[in-house]
Amino acid sequence: MENTVEHLRVDGARLWESLMEMAQIGATPAGGCNRQALTDEDRQGRDLFARWCGEIGCEIRMDKMGNIFARRAGSEELPPVMTGSHLDTQPTGGKFDGVYGVLAGLEVLRTLEQNQIKTRAPLEVVVWTNEEGARFSPAMIGSGVWAGEFSLEYGHTRTDKAGRTIGAELQRIGYLGDMPAEAQPVTAAFEAHIEQGPILEKQEQVIGVVTGVQGIRWYDVTFHGTPCHAGPTPMEDRRDPVQALSLLCEKLYAQVKAFSVDARMTCGDLRAEPGSRNTVPEKVVLALDLRHPQPEGLEHLHQSLQQLVKEVERATGTRIEVREEWHSPPVAFNEDCIAAVDRAVRALGYSHRKMVSGAGHDSVYVSRVAPVSMIFVPCAGGLSHNEAESAEARHLEAGCNVLLQAMLDRAGVVA
Repeated sequence: MENTVEHLRVDGARLWESLMEMAQIGATPAGGCNRQALTDEDRQGRDLFARWCGEIGCEIRMDKMGNIFARRAGSEELPPVMTGSHLDTQPTGGKFDGVYGVLAGLEVLRTLEQNQIKTRAPLEVVVWTNEEGARFSPAMIGSGVWAGEFSLEYGHTRTDKAGRTIGAELQRIGYLGDMPAEAQPVTAAFEAHIEQGPILEKQEQVIGVVTGVQGIRWYDVTFHGTPCHAGPTPMEDRRDPVQALSLLCEKLYAQVKAFSVDARMTCGDLRAEPGSRNTVPEKVVLALDLRHPQPEGLEHLHQSLQQLVKEVERATGTRIEVREEWHSPPVAFNEDCIAAVDRAVRALGYSHRKMVSGAGHDSVYVSRVAPVSMIFVPCAGGLSHNEAESAEARHLEAGCNVLLQAMLDRAGVVA
């Protein structure tokens, strides 16, 4: 049996077909996916996943955050070895971000079922709710509630731009489960994912053995001005929040670039009020994302923001409010799980490198209550959160083979 497992491989064609079928749900004209959390499209994706899992005899459970757990029983009453990711996308997302991790987990279970291989520990594939944070902020809310980072009330009361809550939308689409949204013992957890960056492709590596995730801080920065007519009011007599926004961004971009090649700054959303073409705005709200792999680096960026806000207030006479929306500190993954991935990669003979994830993932919160690691595969041009997001079938198959062997390493096989 051990020799059989060592040579076991997933069905890459079946994995690809499943990815393409899921991609039809919320498909966009530009070739991507718009399957935002708890929309009708998300419900359809969840339904399809649940049907596929039921076809191979999995037990399917849902918790009160709508997280889905599909379990393949083990021979012993042990904590499960978990894998999974998310099915929700950005408004202009791709076919692979998140969904690859879910369907790679499904392909592992299909492969074991097809070959009648029994594990000692149960295996579980998870679909986490609202990982993207595109419709409801913050990101990774389903895994965050499960891991104890957020309360269930906090999770249920997050609203989208139309004022709809997560709790109400879970109820509406039929995915408000009755199982407590709280962590149970886990033997190990793995998440397969496209890299969402260009490093693996540039270095011609097939697998990224992920050792951790860089820290992230999200802010809503509000610039308060005085609304006035665009024509009669001279430039020098205006208190224009857009001028303050422009100056702050210029200064902050310069500091971030000078500080470290590992530092990241993104201005992802802007909203002007009242939003009239010929009126100087009363206020402008900026959604700001700062990232760094080291805690002290992330703190430096935070302090730089605070300092520059004061400088811009003095220079422009504009009042600026900074509200921190989310803080996810840098994460180091479990050494035993990293070693299991490393052993699998070496046994399979894939080129690889160790790396830190630049993006946040559900594994961040899962790692606070369970041993975790991640497996990366390349994506074309490093593009993600983009309808042009693309990955090669052979790389996706390779990552799934690594996932299979790493999960068997931690779960054990019945002789």
